[in-house]
Amino acid sequence: MTNFRLKQVEEMQDLHHGAVRLAAAELGVESFGMQLLELPPEFADYPEHDHSDDGMEEVYVVLNGSAEFEIDGQHVPIDTARMLWIGPGAKRKLQPGPQGVRVLASGCTPDKPYERPESFRLAAQS
Repeated sequence: MTNFRLKQVEEMQDLHHGAVRLAAAELGVESFGMQLLELPPEFADYPEHDHSDDGMEEVYVVLNGSAEFEIDGQHVPIDTARMLWIGPGAKRKLQPGPQGVRVLASGCTPDKPYERPESFRLAAQS
C-alpha cells in the first residue's frame, strides 16, 4: 500500500458537465470535503448556499482566473493572490471573473467527523 495518490484532474469524475471535479473522493480523502470547481465566464448557476444546517466552514483557493463572491450581500473579490474562508452561517454565491475561474474548495465541520454527501461520492465502478 502506498502513502500517496496522484490523479490527473481531467481523469477525475465530474458533475455538472465538468464544472465540479470530485477531488477528495478521487484522492481518497476521508477527513474533509474538497472539490475542484471549473467555471466559465458569465456562469450564473453556482447556487447561493450556506452551511447553517451542517456547520461546515469552507476555504476557497483560486488556482487560475478570478472570481467574486457575494457573501451576505457583500461583494468579495478573490484571485490567485488571496485565499477565502467562509463561516457556516454566511450565505455565499460564486461569480466567475471575465476569464472564468478554477477554484479548489475545501471544507469540514469542526469537532465532527467528515461524512461525504451522497452527491459527492464516486459512481460505482463497473
